[in-house]
Amino acid sequence: MPGMGERAYVYARACGIVGKSLIGKRISSLARVDRLSALDRFIFPQGSRELPERELLPDLERRITGRAVSQILSVVSSYSHPPELLLRLLRTWEYADLKSALNALAGGESTFSTWTDLGPFGTLRFAAYPDLAAMLKGTEFEFLLDKEMGLVKGGDAVKAQTELDKHYYNSLWLALKKLPPADRVASERILGEEISLRNCIWALRLRIYYRMSSAEVSEHLMDIRPLGTGKLRDGKRGRRGTGPRDSLAADARASLDFVLDSRAAWAGWRREQFLNPELPGRPWTVDPRYFQNAAGDYLYKLALRSFRRRPFSIDTAFCFIRLKQYEEDLLTSVAEGLGLGMSSQDVFAMLEVAP
Repeated sequence: MPGMGERAYVYARACGIVGKSLIGKRISSLARVDRLSALDRFIFPQGSRELPERELLPDLERRITGRAVSQILSVVSSYSHPPELLLRLLRTWEYADLKSALNALAGGESTFSTWTDLGPFGTLRFAAYPDLAAMLKGTEFEFLLDKEMGLVKGGDAVKAQTELDKHYYNSLWLALKKLPPADRVASERILGEEISLRNCIWALRLRIYYRMSSAEVSEHLMDIRPLGTGKLRDGKRGRRGTGPRDSLAADARASLDFVLDSRAAWAGWRREQFLNPELPGRPWTVDPRYFQNAAGDYLYKLALRSFRRRPFSIDTAFCFIRLKQYEEDLLTSVAEGLGLGMSSQDVFAMLEVAP
């Protein structure tokens, strides 16, 4: 485990970066940005580009991601031996790029030229595309080669995403378990909530967009057991999906028999707070995008509140990475919205973010 000197240095470095990041109270400053070029100058005052907006958007998105990764690398590299949990969080971009590469292969695209450089912590050889074996051989993703016909040539996008999500979150959870309990108080809560909510989002999407039955959806959920006693208690009684839970998929499974077009049917569900509200004069149906945005805002606020609570624990670096990933998502969303002619405030409203 890292020594106290490394922990103190990581905390100071992370605090310095977070203090200048567009999160917390500084988010409100984004609401005044009305053009893509203005957003570029706002984020990169010393390195903005004079490009037509059609070319500026993808360029700006790449630089937003590059900045987030660079800042995370500067913190993770401050450890002489970075904890595995932090490396796996950093590789979130590698998972996203792998999904994109698999989709490109399924679509018959001959080139794949844009991926995120993770420096010495990257494991995949994207330059070998479209040779999937060369990309994955000797990595933790080699198991995908045994399913190539189903994941790539067969074009089973749902199966591919399910396999990758299960692998990603199982790997994160196993890495979390390797840390001493005192080092993962906030991380365990946030990651547990993230997995549970991710299962709920996935269940909603599969039911609504793919018309899957409850039994079919259940097969795609991440059946990960909580740490400690194997039970996770909500602390509230009488609500569906609460009490002892043997799996972080319990909340999602509790929702599988609720009808999708009746708000009353979801009353008392443990994750009811993330559902879209009823609007006067309009028929109600579950909106997975609203749920995902509301859940994302909740997880961001958990990380923000937890960031400074235990300064010298691994929790600090965990929350720092999650905050930078949230900032990247927010800035990218604002850039895409401005590129479509929306205002920053419209993007905030769509994302359920209060500027």
